[in-house]
Amino acid sequence: MELFYFMVFGALGAVVAALELSKNSKDRIITSPAFNSFKNNYLLVYSLMMAGDWLQGPYVYYLYSTYGFGKGEIGQLFIAGFGSSMLFGTIVGSLADKQGRRRACVTYCITYILSCITKHSPEYKVLMVGRVLGGIATSLLFSAFESWLVAEHNKRGFEQQWLSLTFSKAIFLGNGLVAILSGLFGNLLVDSLSLGPVAPFDAAACFLAIGMAIILSSWTENFGDPSENKDLLTQFRGAAVAIASDEKIALLGAIQSLFEGSMYTFVFLWTPALSPNDEEIPHGFIFATFMLASMLGSSLASRLMARSSPRVESYMQIVFVVSSVSLLLPIVTNFLVAPSKVKGGSISFAGSLQLLGFCTFEACVGIFWPSIMKMRSQYIPEEARSTIMNFFRIPLNIFVCVVLYNVDAFPITVMFGMCSIFLLVASVLQRRLMAISDKPKMENWTVMKDRDPEAEALNE
Repeated sequence: MELFYFMVFGALGAVVAALELSKNSKDRIITSPAFNSFKNNYLLVYSLMMAGDWLQGPYVYYLYSTYGFGKGEIGQLFIAGFGSSMLFGTIVGSLADKQGRRRACVTYCITYILSCITKHSPEYKVLMVGRVLGGIATSLLFSAFESWLVAEHNKRGFEQQWLSLTFSKAIFLGNGLVAILSGLFGNLLVDSLSLGPVAPFDAAACFLAIGMAIILSSWTENFGDPSENKDLLTQFRGAAVAIASDEKIALLGAIQSLFEGSMYTFVFLWTPALSPNDEEIPHGFIFATFMLASMLGSSLASRLMARSSPRVESYMQIVFVVSSVSLLLPIVTNFLVAPSKVKGGSISFAGSLQLLGFCTFEACVGIFWPSIMKMRSQYIPEEARSTIMNFFRIPLNIFVCVVLYNVDAFPITVMFGMCSIFLLVASVLQRRLMAISDKPKMENWTVMKDRDPEAEALNE
């Protein structure tokens, strides 16, 4: 493996270590022992859930190909997963609000374990069922756990700022460290121990089962709106009304869809971007490097959210602009660097530049996750939290399905350009969100001045 990959990985690792070790009192949030116990329990469960997810990711396509399926059939399986997340995700999100978030988290574990079991069958129909189950599970993973956490945090009377600490640690561990360890563990099972491409799915099922046992033994139930007189249609209507009537919620949903749509598109594009002429690149090591960059971002986010200034709504504008510029690199290098005509070999100079840009984008992803979680906890009403969060995923899943279906129809530079535009639009919408979130404060200050002459004098 080339020295360049180790240099990038080592540099990122050194920066992450420096950020974590150099935190001072301003960068840390003083909490209570009761909260620390609650936080550590959630982080353990969340890490196990993410291990169950990350172990599967690198081997899904590989497993299908070993069963003899072509690119078109595999594409249909992937579309089925995103499609089921879009169709059934909102329903299971509403059920989580009504029937209980803890129960929804357990349902996630059971559904994903069943999805893992289907991977043992080479039958296309069985694998399709597994993809549908996986799509449902994904919707629960990205809504039920966060909804349970926010409701339980508030129910126990912990300070609102402490949520930021849990969010940033969850991303640092679950989307960073656990992803790296899962990739290495999956490589050990498949390559070193030669247990076959199904082995990571069996390991994932074991981690999910352990996490489910912890949930059943230590989590209490909480609800969004448990009233029995509300059916699913009423809940959908209530969530839609909340989005339509509150511009902040609508903007938050649009921002999330634009960023995550670009992120999932990037997942499909980074391999052909770095190896346009079939260059030999270490996919697993590059994936681990991306996850390390994401850890760097989450570490930065924890510092930013520990302080009262800058606000999340402010610094996320910059994050979206930086991520937009980073995804323009494939287009820039295509114009400025002469493309190589040699097939195979090592990564090109243009590929090396793009890798650095992609690491920057992954760092932005690491900042995005805890920051969007914090904004969702502020703006989304508790009684329909899971339902609204899954509403946000509908345009995202439609977009990803369209991209998957037409992935060969457009040049890769066009796809990256589209993602870059989406991220710029997200920055504009984030600016609007910050502007309207400041309005109530300005209005309250104006009312106070009208009622209190001393406040007017203080202002002058």
